[in-house]
Amino acid sequence: MVRRIAVVGAGQAGLQVALGLLGVGGYEVTVVAARTPAQVRGGRVMSTQAMFGPALRVERAAGLDLWEGQAPGVRSVDAVLVPEPGLRAMEFTMTLDEPAQSVDQRVKMARWLELVEERGGRVEYRELDLAGLREVAAAHDLTVVAAGRGELAGIFERDDARSPFDAPQRRLAAVYAHGVGAPDPAAGPRARMHAVPGVGELYLQPALTLSGPCDILLWEALPGSPFDCFGDRPDGVEQLGRMRELMGEYLPWEAELWTAAEPTDSGGSLYGALTPVVRRPVAELGDGVAVWGIGDAVVVNDPITGQGANSAARAADAYLRAIVERGDGPFTAAWMSEVFEEFWERHARHGVALTAALLTMPDHLQAVFAAATEHEAVARRLANTYAEPADYAAWLATPELVGAYLASVGA
Repeated sequence: MVRRIAVVGAGQAGLQVALGLLGVGGYEVTVVAARTPAQVRGGRVMSTQAMFGPALRVERAAGLDLWEGQAPGVRSVDAVLVPEPGLRAMEFTMTLDEPAQSVDQRVKMARWLELVEERGGRVEYRELDLAGLREVAAAHDLTVVAAGRGELAGIFERDDARSPFDAPQRRLAAVYAHGVGAPDPAAGPRARMHAVPGVGELYLQPALTLSGPCDILLWEALPGSPFDCFGDRPDGVEQLGRMRELMGEYLPWEAELWTAAEPTDSGGSLYGALTPVVRRPVAELGDGVAVWGIGDAVVVNDPITGQGANSAARAADAYLRAIVERGDGPFTAAWMSEVFEEFWERHARHGVALTAALLTMPDHLQAVFAAATEHEAVARRLANTYAEPADYAAWLATPELVGAYLASVGA
């Protein structure tokens, strides 16, 4: 029996599930996407999407890591504390066990959308409201909702016990740029992280965009701080100009590298704010019809730890395996919840906890960053906890765990 699966939303999680089912075979897959590939490529950037090794392995196993050798592979992250404007302190380098990669989602999702049709799936290009979702769900054996914004995202109930915040913790701005200098050109692609207490954080990473290799600057501003100055949503040129001025005041060594930088294209910038939240994974639409949330529809992290696309990729892998293992069994609401709970326990809860800790920086986490300046092992483990957040529970989650770990490495 061919099972009919609908995927609503065309981002990392939704398209990965759709393409995975098409790869397995035996499923009739329909994707409902708001934009065509051409519209995606011609639109605005959607995120900064640093993908760590474990998530890239999932893509590679599914035949979806299409940009190996084109996207810069990043193995090192240089971290700097800036306790006051122009002052560098607590510098260290974090080394990843596996290279990370960032591919502009306009490149990635547009190509994946094309692959859905090339591999025998159906794509309907239209906006869906709640009534439309009910129609889609009634016509399919299972409907996966991967739309993390708008009316459909609101159908999933907030899980207060798992949601650490009720308001945005940072105001976010990002720009994709060409012409950015490198602190050490001979060292190869490296990411850079600057923390300015009471003001915000800056993350810089090499990436691949529509016009080739580039650099992404992600600006995480504490609300009301001097870094929070993009609320009027300037275009990319103006946004980059303001960023350059602030870097000149707070991080002059970084501003020097951005002297000749220009936005990659007219859509190469974004601004916004999001509230980290966890929602319940099942929405009942009436008449016994339920839909299943995935990715940003149910787990939203601030990008300070880079968990968004990584969590979505691993959720897609978990959901795909569960769908296939279900065979001809019914896709009940209870089953959907059970699959999500397993994913939550194994992965998602750790990313949520790690992100909350980085946003609030409790004393024991500050001690880890201080120790990383003197102990390469601490810096390396910290880097790889971003890549595999389940390790957070083993050494970072409490002052007692941190104290025991630091003592074990002589820190």
